[in-house]
Amino acid sequence: MTATVTSADGTPIAFDTYGTGSPVLLVGGAVNDRTAVAAVAGMLGDAGFRAVAFDRRGRGDSGDAPVYTVEREIDDLATLIEAVGGSAALFGHSSGAILSLEAAARGLPITRVAAYEPPFIVGDERPRPGDDLVERLSTLVTDGDRDGAVELFLTEGTGASAQVVESMRSAPVWEWFVGLAHTLPYDLTVCGRGNHLPADRLAAITAPVLSLSGGAGEAWMTASAQAVADAVVHGRHEVVPGQDHGVLGAPESLREPLTKFLR
Repeated sequence: MTATVTSADGTPIAFDTYGTGSPVLLVGGAVNDRTAVAAVAGMLGDAGFRAVAFDRRGRGDSGDAPVYTVEREIDDLATLIEAVGGSAALFGHSSGAILSLEAAARGLPITRVAAYEPPFIVGDERPRPGDDLVERLSTLVTDGDRDGAVELFLTEGTGASAQVVESMRSAPVWEWFVGLAHTLPYDLTVCGRGNHLPADRLAAITAPVLSLSGGAGEAWMTASAQAVADAVVHGRHEVVPGQDHGVLGAPESLREPLTKFLR
């Protein structure tokens, strides 16, 4: 049964709970709501954890505010952590991994952070998005060109090729992406202009961090995961064999690394 908490600015945040035990918040990335992390939450619930899958603001059954800031999303996490007992571990995917790391850097009562392929760009592994990408994307959404916003996010924001984007346009998932297009500027804001890895911010994290990447994923994301592990005080990088950025659809591949780390 879905429950709701009220964040500091009055925004309702909806969440589902799986299992009992030590709490773990699952923080999804771009074009994800709580259903995207539900399979991983179910796996963790079966493994003896209290897994909490929630809708980040602007998605699913959660509310939103007229102006987005990363601080409000940090407040959302703080409210959820308080609701589950005052401290919790976090598992974040993609931009949700970056949000999880930022929450830990800001001193929230986070016991551990598992971060899967945080999309920082290290060195020249891939072209960086333009510093004005958030503004251009927001303009497309405001003008009603949600398809154009999704295409811009995928090509410039994630580095997807035009051919990949074209194939996605004809797939059922495209309409899902379009429905959440208004939240894409949120994820880009979380990642920071140019997706630079904030080594100083990461060095402030004292909680243990497991930085994960997929063995079948892209080299630039593996480089990011390794760099995160190197930047934090208590970090370790681990590769999930055979997986790529779509790991949320393969929860059993995460069972061993996550349960071992979270315990």
